[in-house]
Amino acid sequence: MKFITLVFVLLITYSCAHKNASSEYELKIRQHRDAQNDFMKNSPDSPFNAKTKVDFHPLKFYDPDTNFIFRSRLFLYDEADSLLIYGTKGEPRKAWRIGFFTLNYNSVIHRLNLYKSISRSGKEYHGIWFTDETTGDETYGVGRYLDFEMSEDVNNLYTIDFNYAYNPYCSYSSEYSCAIPTKEDHLCFEVKAGEKIFHD
Repeated sequence: MKFITLVFVLLITYSCAHKNASSEYELKIRQHRDAQNDFMKNSPDSPFNAKTKVDFHPLKFYDPDTNFIFRSRLFLYDEADSLLIYGTKGEPRKAWRIGFFTLNYNSVIHRLNLYKSISRSGKEYHGIWFTDETTGDETYGVGRYLDFEMSEDVNNLYTIDFNYAYNPYCSYSSEYSCAIPTKEDHLCFEVKAGEKIFHD
């Protein structure tokens, strides 16, 4: 009887700890989204204020979902693949495909590329550009992005969290041009996480 009671207490303790961790994560995501909305609405640098005025309404998101958080090493290519990608206005942009991640979703392994590019200010940055089975329906038709920070540790285990996936500026205003993900950057499953399409 004491053993059964102990097991019951341990299960309740685990359940509460798991629930608290989940609640903390959801709060973190919602705070991040509140900050996004505040920037988009109020910053002079947002696409709703910087160029042609676009009527603002709060961004749309999927509910936070931990099923779309993945862990993977970055598998570097032997040599970074230099390529031209194109913006939504048709202009070529130089980028480097430097490596990939592996995502295990429903027991199927998917590959997701990482790119290096140069901003207009001349600053080097890394990013993930992707499409998935929601693209053009529930999410923006060009694709979505994830920001990325490189680690100096080649064996680092990265967290790829699609709850932070966001739309490029061209999804809000035609004044902007944004990089179009290549066919290799398509994920063959529905990523129901992150930002949804803005214009219905």
